[in-house]
Amino acid sequence: MKRRILLVEDDMLMREFITDYFKKEQWEVYEAENGKLALEIFEQNSIDLIVLDIMMPEMDGWSVCRRIREKSSIPIIIITARVEDDDHLMGFELGADEYVTKPFSPRVLVARATALMKRTEGTTGREGELFTCGNLTVNKLAHTVSVSGNTISLSPKEYDLLLFLIKHNGKVLPREYILDSVWGYDYFGDLRTVDTHIKKLRAKLGDEGRYIRTVIRAGYKFEIEG
Repeated sequence: MKRRILLVEDDMLMREFITDYFKKEQWEVYEAENGKLALEIFEQNSIDLIVLDIMMPEMDGWSVCRRIREKSSIPIIIITARVEDDDHLMGFELGADEYVTKPFSPRVLVARATALMKRTEGTTGREGELFTCGNLTVNKLAHTVSVSGNTISLSPKEYDLLLFLIKHNGKVLPREYILDSVWGYDYFGDLRTVDTHIKKLRAKLGDEGRYIRTVIRAGYKFEIEG
């Protein structure tokens, strides 16, 4: 099955250039020239990954990213001509997974998109329904988690937290980012909520809790050993 990408870029020549490279690698490409059209396409189609320009008419990329993150954890790569650190931080705070600065090589962009999809999908079964890592198995279709064949009882938030960590396998996630992404921007709790849930999740996973790593003064990450 082809992976489906939504390319959001107002420069027609740039959009066509990038599209050609993705199609050569057997991606199915949906194109949008502005933020409003991007949201319409996203709502009407099954998209696997979004490449999103920031400076656009109608609705900028920040707004599009924010709206999509309210509904979905789909991988997002932001592309922009701006190089300021604050912009990079803004992108990650809004839930972007990668950040590519113009000018860039379309070939490299495709490679990063492919790597991001593999990282997001993990070791999966049919259409991403099953994730396995050591003795840990997450059945996304059945909404179950098991260790060594034994089903583990997780609260809804513990389950969402585990999926979020797995989705960003190998990436250090600040506690603020985890809190905003899993609990939502309107949640009024503090960062100790994340720490408490991580502790409970590790305890329930037993030995397989080792994949959830603490990164001192940075946050947490899910890291597959090997």
